Amino acid sequence: MFIQIADVLTRSDLRLGETVFRQKDGFEDGARTAGRIAKTVKRNEQAKPTGLAADFTSLVEKRLMKNDVFRAAARPREFIRILLSRYTEGMAYGLHSDDAYMDGKRVDLSFTLFLADPETYEGGELIVEEPAGERFVKLPAGSLVLYPSTTLHRVAEVTKGERRAAVGWVRSLVRGAEERETLFDVALALRQAEAAGNRALIDRLLKIQGTLLRRWGSD
Repeated sequence: MFIQIADVLTRSDLRLGETVFRQKDGFEDGARTAGRIAKTVKRNEQAKPTGLAADFTSLVEKRLMKNDVFRAAARPREFIRILLSRYTEGMAYGLHSDDAYMDGKRVDLSFTLFLADPETYEGGELIVEEPAGERFVKLPAGSLVLYPSTTLHRVAEVTKGERRAAVGWVRSLVRGAEERETLFDVALALRQAEAAGNRALIDRLLKIQGTLLRRWGSD
């Protein structure tokens, strides 16, 4: 399941992010956190996980945990890692899939939260390989794309300006991708039932949701 979520961050949040990216000596070679194979194709910089950068990644996690769409799609058990990355002119990240385990924990979902408006840089699209071809993603600042960590993807070379993003990895309460998609459909149906004020349907859908979570959820 591939989901785009708009306005995860507020303009005030984004201004705090800009402060992080303006820090001198606050970034290091991004290849140091890549896997053995991926580090050979990774050319970017990442914020050192201290000070304002750590505060901002904590804010990102807080905003995501309060976002109804993200919670329904990801069913997050925990955030394994969130990194702040930037790509300046000539930087790119070649084709790769994310590691199955990070810090000894299973990785189910990945996300890219865009932190720079598309008109401020050229190139830098997230390119996802799909059976029908390549999907190009370049979203407004504050918007996010969520996708399975098994997905082959890359970041196109930045030819002008600076691409900024928060990238992260999630361990889900529900391990299977198809099961997560089914639960997401149930959550959407619940929202529609609530909007219609159909109490009988709401109760029925809550029962189904609870049964599926007990069957598919992991402790």
